[in-house]
Amino acid sequence: MKRFSDLAIPYIVWAVIMLFLPVLLLVFYAFTNSGNGMVSFTLTLEHFAKFFTDTDFLQVTGKSIMIAIKTTLLCVFLGYPVAYFIANSDEKTRGILILAITLPMWINMLVRTYAWIGILTEGGIVSRIIKVFTGKDYEVLYTEAAVLIGMVYNFLPFMILQVNTSLCKLDKSLLDAANDLGANAFERFIKVTLPLSVPGIVSGISLVFLPAVSSFFIPKLLGGGQYFLIGNVIENQFITVGEWNFGSAISMIMAVIMMLTMYVVRRAEDKVSGKEETANEKR
Repeated sequence: MKRFSDLAIPYIVWAVIMLFLPVLLLVFYAFTNSGNGMVSFTLTLEHFAKFFTDTDFLQVTGKSIMIAIKTTLLCVFLGYPVAYFIANSDEKTRGILILAITLPMWINMLVRTYAWIGILTEGGIVSRIIKVFTGKDYEVLYTEAAVLIGMVYNFLPFMILQVNTSLCKLDKSLLDAANDLGANAFERFIKVTLPLSVPGIVSGISLVFLPAVSSFFIPKLLGGGQYFLIGNVIENQFITVGEWNFGSAISMIMAVIMMLTMYVVRRAEDKVSGKEETANEKR
């Protein structure tokens, strides 16, 4: 048993080096200032104060949260019908459809986002379709709509897979019981299917909202630098400005926001699961 546990040591060392040390460095830079020849570093909270007292950074954060909320809502409304259709397909068709959903994810997200530049640019497919209906050329690229399209495209599979998993686990006997009690298809969906699929929706929301709120290359590529989100601010502080301390502070603030979001999502999921267990016990 001891020899077996020794095999885990390399993985523990790898996790410490690759996961914990970068986080510790982030925390260190966030709470320190670069010093001079006499003093290397000084502890400070001025980076956090700078963030919360500058309205520009707060506006960018608010915009990032709003675009993440819009992305999440679109993923829910677009992903649920697709997941529902997949879950109600036969086993062979379901496997093919799941493969079709996951296949694009085998390609690097950056490459897939680059492909949308050609689709959304003036003279692209989307522009031509709009021209057919409006008679005017309209370039979607470098607008909020382009950023939303890119985010929904990249994060939609996460929502579909989570909801589909929840729907596949649904006890079909409950639908049969509802049918025997006189419920029509709409009532069965509203009163049985939808409530029991909420855990999948909640899990999908966490998997979509968290990466969307911190995304930086999608708004950079499809927004063309005109649509600046908090992820772009962090990238700019590290790469362009060279303010690693301030960039680390913003990263910590976003990490706290994400952890709070995950906590709220998990609490909501636990609450829904608790109601389902109570309902099952009553039956």
